[in-house]
Amino acid sequence: MAEERKVARLFPFWFKVVDFFYPRYTVEGLENLPDAPTMIIGNHAQIHGPLCVQFNLPDNAFTWCAAEVKDIKEAQPYAYRDFWSGKPRSVRWLFKGISYVVAPLLAYVHKNARTIGVYHDHRVMTTFRETIAKLEENRPIVVFPEKAEPNNGILCRFQEGFVDTAKLYYRRTGKKLNFVPMYVAPSLKKIVLGKPVEYNEKLSMEEERHRICEEMTAAITQMALNLPRHTVTPYLNVPKKDYPQNIL
Repeated sequence: MAEERKVARLFPFWFKVVDFFYPRYTVEGLENLPDAPTMIIGNHAQIHGPLCVQFNLPDNAFTWCAAEVKDIKEAQPYAYRDFWSGKPRSVRWLFKGISYVVAPLLAYVHKNARTIGVYHDHRVMTTFRETIAKLEENRPIVVFPEKAEPNNGILCRFQEGFVDTAKLYYRRTGKKLNFVPMYVAPSLKKIVLGKPVEYNEKLSMEEERHRICEEMTAAITQMALNLPRHTVTPYLNVPKKDYPQNIL
């Protein structure tokens, strides 16, 4: 069993306040979530992916987040680097100042929300241990694996490390992890969940990383294309006039 989370006393109140004002999303495909260990793989849609998951998916789901945003000291440089470092040089000073203001809020939210910090150094096993513990409790894990490398106009390329969870989980439990694709469309106020893809323990880890990422990318892209014409909220922080449409 995972250690019980310690949630700040007022956090549930503020969570309900934000939930009240945040737009309602329609969720399609909930029947595709298997009653089995599952990772939900989605497009980040900037802030909207993580937010709409907290408010619209089953409340037992946990979301991977950058571990830096759970630490107030690391949240400031992370926020500036990830959100605003690409701004014009003339206004970067302003956004650097803003990063100091939002850092305490970022840390407060991510420490108290249903999140698992993702490390990219020797502490990465902490991420996997906590993730596997949640999976053993039959809690879905939500991952937004896009990175700053454009792919097909709908999605950026994926970081592949999340797939390694399946191997570790299979070794520990003998059970196969499911990967469910998810498309978040803020302009339509809609979330779509696709058919699950099961881990194949007979393939090498390199083959599985590639296969799962390719299948998730293809499924999410197709779900976006199948929806009515709409503006896609991209992973990259670009001006809204440059947001793409769901056409390739």
